[in-house]
Order: sequence, then C-alpha cells, then structure tokens
Amino acid sequence: MKHFMRLLTQLFLFLSCKYLRQGRKFLVRKLTGRCELQRICYNNKSGAHRTLKIESSLKFSKSELLQSAVIVHPDSVEKTIDDIMTLKKIDPDINPQLGISLQASLLQIVGYHKLMAEVEKLRREPYDCNNPEHEEMLVKLWKALRPESPLTGRISKQWMEIGFQGSDPKTDFRGMGLLGLHSLLYFAEHDQAAALQVLHDSLQPKHRYSFAIVGINITDLAYTLLVNGALKTHLYNVAPEIPNMVHFQQTFSYLMQEFHRFWTEEDPCDIMEFNRVRNKFYKRILTQLKDPDMVLCPHFTASDLHLITL
Repeated sequence: MKHFMRLLTQLFLFLSCKYLRQGRKFLVRKLTGRCELQRICYNNKSGAHRTLKIESSLKFSKSELLQSAVIVHPDSVEKTIDDIMTLKKIDPDINPQLGISLQASLLQIVGYHKLMAEVEKLRREPYDCNNPEHEEMLVKLWKALRPESPLTGRISKQWMEIGFQGSDPKTDFRGMGLLGLHSLLYFAEHDQAAALQVLHDSLQPKHRYSFAIVGINITDLAYTLLVNGALKTHLYNVAPEIPNMVHFQQTFSYLMQEFHRFWTEEDPCDIMEFNRVRNKFYKRILTQLKDPDMVLCPHFTASDLHLITL
C-alpha cells in the first residue's frame, strides 16, 4: 500500500509540474508576445546559459519537430531553424537575431551528440599491434615523452619509464581502447612542456604514480563527464558552434594537469590511495561544472578556440 501511494504521489507531482509549466508558458507568451525560445534567446547570453535552456525547452516541448531538433544532422540545422520559425509563426525578417542565436545553440547541441558518438567509437576500438597506424601512434608517444632516448624495441621495459605497466603497452589500452592512446598522444604533442613536467614529477618518489596508466584513467573520467552531460557547460562555453574531438582532447589535457596538481596537494601515502583521490577530484570537477559560466581550460578559449558572441 505504501509503495502504491508513493507511486501515486510521484505521478501527481509529475502531472502537476507538467501542466503548470505548460500553463505558465501559455500565460507568459500572452503577456509578452514571445514564445519560450524567443525569451531564452533574448534574455540569456551566448554559451551554456542560453544553450542549456534551449536544449531543455526543445526536449520538453509537446511538438515532435522541436523534440527531434536536438538530434538532427548538423547539415540539417538551418532547415530545422526555418521549420521552427514557421511553426512558431515568427517572422525571420523582424527577428533576424533569433535565427542566428538558435542556429548557434542548436549546432552546439547536435554537435555534442556527434562528439559523443565519435568518442564512443574510439573507446570501442581496441589497440591492434598489427595495425601500422596504431603502432605509429604508440611510437610517436614515446618520441614526444622521451625525445632523447631511442626506443630499443617495440617490446621493451622502457615503456615503464613513461608509466605503462609492462613491456607491451597494448595491454593497458583495453579499458579505453584507442581513445586512451589518442588522449595521451594529444597531450604529449600539443602541450609537450606540461606533459614532460607532469611525467617528470610522476617519477619522483614522494608523489610517484604511473603517468600512462593515470592518463588512461583520466581519459575514462573525461569520457564519463561527456556521457553524463556534465561537460555540456564547458563545451557550450568554449565551442562557438560544433564541439569536436579537439575540444575533448584539450579538456583531457587540462584534466590531466589539474589531477596532477590535485594529487600533489592531497599528498597521498602511496598509489593505493589513487581511487580515493580520483573520486574526490571527480566530485570537485562535477561541482565546478554546475556553474553555467564554467570553462575548464580558459587558456584554450583565448588562444585556440576563438570564442565568439552569437
């Protein structure tokens, strides 16, 4: 009986919220002469503030056109905007900025879904030692992190110098597939000074840890943030239009450096405390991403991503 009453209460609350929201939307439109999408675009600055609200409005709309707008192909965004303007009876000549703002936000929304698919594809692709491209990437990683030390062989204990567990790194990529290798290589090549410093520090006795293994673990952390939607705040603030793989890799590079600093600050007794420190770090990042103004790596925004206002 208690279970039934609980379900009945939850259903009542759901229906109440749903119809109250619809009633409020109808009343506000009558008072302002603007639909919800117009109010969001005109009352919120570009980036996560605007795009998160537009995404929510589209998802919870009664219209199938608006619901499906969040998963259209990027090439169909322009037509989708025209269809939305027609559905809402909005004259684009009178409201030119609305179409521009909607398009920018919708590109971010559908781009996020596209990025998740690309990341997932890499994560599911296993490392193949018979694939020349995979092998070339692995060698490039060594050269970027150990530029002064020639690799004596493909199977070598030298790999442990950059934080792999044994003589053949391929076994360490099982959890994250090629995504782990892509992330490590991007960090090593595009932020080499920081990567070399983090590697150097990770080899010191006081705060020692396995650089490559931790990098694969932080790849998993970045992947989790992407899949559960927490990264939307950051990516909607740094990607003017479509978030792409470079944005994800830059985010990984930032997280790798921040985790290293966090690990040092926590001053763990040994590597056995890794899970505790990682979980604490993950919760801190989640808290930061609840702020709609949050940008995890502001130096990328300024130098590489060219954030613009739409």
